Parts: sequence; structure tokens; C-alpha cells
Amino acid sequence: MRSPAVRSRAGGGGRRCVDGRRAGGLSTGQGGRARRTGSLSYVPRLSEVIAELDALWPPERAEQWDAVGTVCGDPDADVTRVLFAVDPVQEIADEAIALGAELIVTHHPLYLRGTTTVAAGHFKGRVVHTLIKHDIALHVAHTNADTADPGVSDALAGALDLRVTGPLVPENGLGRICEVDPPMTLKDFAARAAARLPATAQGIRVAGDLDALVRTVAVSGGSGDSLFDAVRAAGVDAFLTADLRHHPASEATQRTPLGLIDAAHWATEWPWCELAAAQLDEISDRHGWDLRVHVSKAVTDPWTHHSSSGAPN
Repeated sequence: MRSPAVRSRAGGGGRRCVDGRRAGGLSTGQGGRARRTGSLSYVPRLSEVIAELDALWPPERAEQWDAVGTVCGDPDADVTRVLFAVDPVQEIADEAIALGAELIVTHHPLYLRGTTTVAAGHFKGRVVHTLIKHDIALHVAHTNADTADPGVSDALAGALDLRVTGPLVPENGLGRICEVDPPMTLKDFAARAAARLPATAQGIRVAGDLDALVRTVAVSGGSGDSLFDAVRAAGVDAFLTADLRHHPASEATQRTPLGLIDAAHWATEWPWCELAAAQLDEISDRHGWDLRVHVSKAVTDPWTHHSSSGAPN
């Protein structure tokens, strides 16, 4: 398992776990609810946890094309451990089994475009079979987490020590406009991104004048080259996102002196897992739940190696 080189910035109620050990045994309290032995807190049902997650990231805020919400799981099942991750892949399912987690919360959907089969012969079907076989629920918060406040871009800004001043797209709350304090060159800002975000094979790509001063920056976790009009309208000095394609990036650099920082898609969204886990920690403390929250450090970015031919200049 590869681990991202990033510092934890999330708070929470001190329930974050980094190992896979089970807590103490369960006993039944009043109302038939499970309680941890020797504890006054109780174990929530999946339906209770999902209700809180839906309050954080309302499903109705998701784009129409998106597939968010609970993929599998028994609403009446007890949940003692939750694992947050970006991708619902087999590696994460196996990690949940090792941890003894009953719920995985991911940012990316398992079936974004629907399916007619969950046969285990397909890699996504295998994930479904694994989860159901081990009584593990899967819940997805995707574009509804992108536009949440706080959401994916707030977590990205926090990882870079940026001060958020507002949304990049006010109509739906997508992206964030931030101040860089103190201002720094584009080269130094890119170096900060490389140091603060999880390490990936891609690393950080930069376009623009490396000596230009960056006072304001727009950030958007995940694919962001559809946001260039909003970025130009915001008048920021730089734009940090992921999955920038050749033609939109080329046009952006030709039209304005905008600096571009292109990170790996997974790396720009992983900080949200820390934020989301901290939010669930706080909810757990408020309700008196006996819940353990984990953040996966498995690097599920699909690119595993980078061979550089050297910078052209």
C-alpha cells in the first residue's frame, strides 16, 4: 500500500483510528440499542449515519448526471467503524475488511453510468460482492460534496494554507477563490502544492511565468478545465486544479498571464476525506455515538510511474 505524503489537517473528536483493531465488545442497552461494554455511548445504525451524511452533502445538490447516495447496505445494521476514501476500488474494500469497518464513504461513484450486472466477473461487480459478503455498506458523496460548504475545494484550500474568500462559481458553489498570504511566486506556490498534496506519479505541472507573483488563486478539486471562464472573470493570478487538457490550457495561457498548476485528480480530492472524517467525528461526539472514523491512505490514483524527458526550457 502506498501512502500519501501529506500532513493531516483535520480536527475531530479524537476518535480517528490508524489501525485495524476492534474496540471492546457490545452489549444491549435500553431500546435494544447496542452499547460498547463499559461505555455510555451507543452504536448508531447505518440509517442514522447516512441521514447525517446526507445533511452534510444533500443528494439533491448533485448534478443530474451524477450517481450519489447509498450503493449497498442494510439500513438497520450497526456501524462501529467508517472508512473514507476517494475511490470505491477493490483495494479500499479489502482495507475496510481488515479494519472491521461496516461503512465506506467515497467521493467517486462506483457505477456512474449505471449497469445491467453486478456479476463478480467484472471488477466493479467484484467490489459489490465483496462489500455485501462482509456486510459493508458503501455511500457516495460526489458533486454534492464538490458544492458543499465546506466541501472538496475548501479542503484543498486548507491543505495549501489558503484563505477562502468565496466560491468560484456563485451559482452552484463550485470551486473557491483564495488569497495567498504572504504572496509568493508561481514557482514557490507550485512547490507548496507539491509538498502539501499527496505524492503521485504525475506530481505537479505548471504553466506560466514562474517568477510571476501569486496573490490570489482559484482552486477546484478534480477536473477543472471547464471553469476557465469563471477563473478569468475572477481575475485571479493562478488556478490550481486537475486534469487540464492541452487545448483549454493552451488557450488560457495565450489569452491571459494566468498561472496554471495541474495536480493529479486523486491528489486534489484526497484532502476532502480528512475534512469529511473530521465532520463525522464531530457529529459522532455530538450524538454520543461509539464510532471510529478512518481515512484511507492508499494511493488509488491510476498512474503509477512517471518518466520525464526533461523540461524543454
